[in-house]
Amino acid sequence: MTPSRRAVLGAALGAGVPTAAATGRPPGAPVAGWQPRWSPSAREVGTRAFETLEDDRAHSHPAGGPHITAEGDAFRFSIHTVDRDTSADRQRQEVTGCRTGDTYLTWRKGQTWRVTYRMFLPGSLRATTTFTHIMQMKQPGTGSAPIVVQSLRRSGGRQTIELKLFEQDVVVGRTDLEPLHDRWTDVDFRITIGDGAAGSVRWILKSGGKTVVDAAESGVDTFLADRVRPKWGIYRSLGDTSGSIRDTYMLLTDLRAYQRV
Repeated sequence: MTPSRRAVLGAALGAGVPTAAATGRPPGAPVAGWQPRWSPSAREVGTRAFETLEDDRAHSHPAGGPHITAEGDAFRFSIHTVDRDTSADRQRQEVTGCRTGDTYLTWRKGQTWRVTYRMFLPGSLRATTTFTHIMQMKQPGTGSAPIVVQSLRRSGGRQTIELKLFEQDVVVGRTDLEPLHDRWTDVDFRITIGDGAAGSVRWILKSGGKTVVDAAESGVDTFLADRVRPKWGIYRSLGDTSGSIRDTYMLLTDLRAYQRV
């Protein structure tokens, strides 16, 4: 993207890339009980940090692309009201997987994985009455439902952010979204991959140095087939009835993946 186009896009979606406060932890730093497996630098490797990119798959809005970019130390996911996925009732600008050089991490049944990162959700990225997913855990390939979704959802008239076990329809945790708008939020997600009752998840959100969610579910099914693969980005239905579909974006930085040892 040329500097002039980036300036125009930034003006449309929000003034520039907010600066993330330093975490104080170097990339890939050891965490007790966890083996560092992935710590991409947006500045150094760009979107090669991911296994695949799902950037305007239907070529609905080439003038707005690329929709997934590296800007400074952050990954930016931009989405516009005119964007359409291959199914015209929804929008998708997402990345999948954790690439390390010429290969990528494979999350298998019986393993426990942890991803941590910082996300910036602007006030224009609003919760909807239908689905707006900003993280998913899925089996690779088409036609399978998500295993876990982190979503922005209207609940009782409130804007919320929630983590849900999708097919089991279990809400692991939920908190108000509006206090998290226009600031950096720390995400810590952990999953033990297991069939039937052998799986578990834990979801922690921190904002302004305070824990706003720390919720877990065990004895749950977190495996479909083959492997589990994380996805990040904005994937939302156009069936929203609250008027919340707007041009917007999301920023992610300090992405890390660890495997339980």
